[in-house]
Amino acid sequence: MTDPATTPETAMGQKIDTSVPHSARIWNYWLGGKDNYPVDEQAGDAYTAVFPGIVTIARSSRAFLRRNIAYLVHEAGIRQFLDVGTGLPTAENTHEVAQRLAPEARIVYVDNDPMVLAHARALLYSSAEGATAYIDADVTAPERILEAAAETLDFGRPVALILSNILGHVADYDQARSIANRLMAALPSGSYLSVNDGSRGIDPVFEQAQDAYNDSGAVPYNLRTVDQITAFFDGLELIEPGVVSVTQWRPEPGSPTPEVIAEHGGLARKP
Repeated sequence: MTDPATTPETAMGQKIDTSVPHSARIWNYWLGGKDNYPVDEQAGDAYTAVFPGIVTIARSSRAFLRRNIAYLVHEAGIRQFLDVGTGLPTAENTHEVAQRLAPEARIVYVDNDPMVLAHARALLYSSAEGATAYIDADVTAPERILEAAAETLDFGRPVALILSNILGHVADYDQARSIANRLMAALPSGSYLSVNDGSRGIDPVFEQAQDAYNDSGAVPYNLRTVDQITAFFDGLELIEPGVVSVTQWRPEPGSPTPEVIAEHGGLARKP
């Protein structure tokens, strides 16, 4: 276990508001996790009452990330991961998947949620050969992220940047693109970008539920069109099959024909 940029004990001095639902805790609830409060369960249940498919989206997103990491380790030879917008620890976190396949893998997690910080120890258990670290930083501060990540990752070697369901929290689309571009600009040739986000224009019931959630006073999450998600990869070499519904990105051999869901993502290499 490596020393995190900010220790979990720091979180004890940060107030966790349990009176307002929080997207990371609701997502954790949908994934079957236990790190949530009654207010999060109520908000999650209210959402699923309108759109039960959100649970499928949450779990399909996690499965997409797992398949991305397997590709990166086995086929691309990547051994370094920068996971921005980590969320609460659940099963099959980035370091668990990567170090199971390559024990020497090094992972840096980034989030700015006090509750995630409080649970950072669960994210920091590493194989003896590899390393993990946790940075308390906001996605809108890419320079801060890069500076702290350089203490664990070697930016002279390829890094996989993971932006999973985080860019939707950046309301301004141009700012979201700028963040992805600034982070990728600091990584060397042969690095990869993995992005997946909720997509608009696929499922009107999902859009209705998400718009109602955003109007509820909770931290909003902005759905983006497939073209907007695809544009995050401009200048990079998309790995087949490109930007698709996450269920359709290299599904496991022998699995049922995947349905299209309103969550799109892809993986691309920096030339």
